[in-house]
Amino acid sequence: MLLPAKEPYGRAHIYKIFIKSTKKTQHGFGTETEVYFFSHHYVIPPHRYFGEIWFMKPLTTIACLLLATLSFAQQDPLYSQYLFNPLVLNPAYAGLNNNFNASVGYRTQWMGLEGQPQTINASLHSSLVQNKVGLGLLVSNDRIGSLNTTEINTSFAYKLQLEKTTLSFGMQAGVQNFNNSMKGINPYDPSDDLFLNGEQGTRINLGAGLALKSENYFIGLSVPRLLPTTFKSGNQEFDLYNQHLYLMGAYVHYLNEHIRLKPAVLLRGVKGAPASVDVAMNVNFNAIHTAGIFTRNFNTYGVLLQTLLKEQYRFGYVFEIPTNKSVGTQFTTHEIMLGIQLSAFDFHERSLSNF
Repeated sequence: MLLPAKEPYGRAHIYKIFIKSTKKTQHGFGTETEVYFFSHHYVIPPHRYFGEIWFMKPLTTIACLLLATLSFAQQDPLYSQYLFNPLVLNPAYAGLNNNFNASVGYRTQWMGLEGQPQTINASLHSSLVQNKVGLGLLVSNDRIGSLNTTEINTSFAYKLQLEKTTLSFGMQAGVQNFNNSMKGINPYDPSDDLFLNGEQGTRINLGAGLALKSENYFIGLSVPRLLPTTFKSGNQEFDLYNQHLYLMGAYVHYLNEHIRLKPAVLLRGVKGAPASVDVAMNVNFNAIHTAGIFTRNFNTYGVLLQTLLKEQYRFGYVFEIPTNKSVGTQFTTHEIMLGIQLSAFDFHERSLSNF
């Protein structure tokens, strides 16, 4: 029998999991054949023969997540408020707005889905040396099922001031800690090395980016993690991470002195997966309040709200609804972000920037 399951492993490319020859026992559900992974466009053959595997709950989502992460490289976390803090995707943004900036963010994706992705990040960055360079720090923690990834990166950017634009070259370096505890799985064979000890490890990360900014537009190109990582656990070897390429663009159009339109596009690319595209349209009122709508690959739709208090404190909220092309409309996503922007040094700008 071919038994379909919803795609629990969203991110940059989403897989559906199909398990054949499923049967029910007093222990739950089990299978004696391979596990196949399907993307939206093609079938990916099984990475290994899993043998007879028994799940604690019937085909639990967390089990599907674990199997997916064992066979395929980890995907980057998703961020819907990337224009609020481009540093999460591009190290060239460090200090680019010629101010001191700090922010924290939390994203819970597909609420109600077992093993749902959850991401926390905190960052700070500032322009230094008469606004010629920028320095930043980014800390993030990403969870999918029992897969837990923590990263710490420092960013450095060198800025070239052109006539009406600023060109920034950025690099970042840090560490990435990967831990898969295998919690939530009750294997039929406790001695199976696939489930015995879990997997964990720490790897070095390097990233790079370019950014071009003016008062009317922003363009960014980045690969925040340049080094592909191969991970070994027992007699297994699999890719922990593949490089992701990001191309971001946004433009500000002034309807009048109070209202501005800010369309934006974000393209994500990773080897072995279809490209992912975010398209957004935002409306800004008096440079303080922002409301926007967006779509991701036309299978997820969202609403964005942001406000600026006392020209320093920013609050942002995103609500997303996936369609039946994704995980279904019942699993909504919420993302919040808090930030502060200060003119900490004499050479910092005192006026607000569009980007």
